[in-house]
Amino acid sequence: MVDIGILIIRLVIGILFIGHGSQKLFGWFGGNGLTGTGGWFDSIGIKPGVTMALLAGLAEFVGGIMFAIGLLTPLSGILIAGTMIVSVVKVHGANGLWAQANGYEYNLTLIAVSVGIALIGPGQYALDSLFF
Repeated sequence: MVDIGILIIRLVIGILFIGHGSQKLFGWFGGNGLTGTGGWFDSIGIKPGVTMALLAGLAEFVGGIMFAIGLLTPLSGILIAGTMIVSVVKVHGANGLWAQANGYEYNLTLIAVSVGIALIGPGQYALDSLFF
């Protein structure tokens, strides 16, 4: 049952990050694409905006795929956590903890989940279990 629980966590978090990366990279799911996200990144001091949007989008998209399928799980957890740490530092941290005030509650939860799975492993139902 533990392996099924870990699989559910990996799939939900991974798929959500695939969506977030798709918003940045392709403008899907209501996202602004590279140009729009890059302009916003520039406005909050993350420069050069389009390049950083590309890197963030790739980290979320590729990290999400890897996390969902359980491939190189420690690396995928770091990619996901890294984007959330930047989000806390540059966007949400000054607003306090709670999400209703645009705080970092949700980001902290995603950091804890991605780092936790990276540390305990992806479980039996993962590509890592086939290769390592």
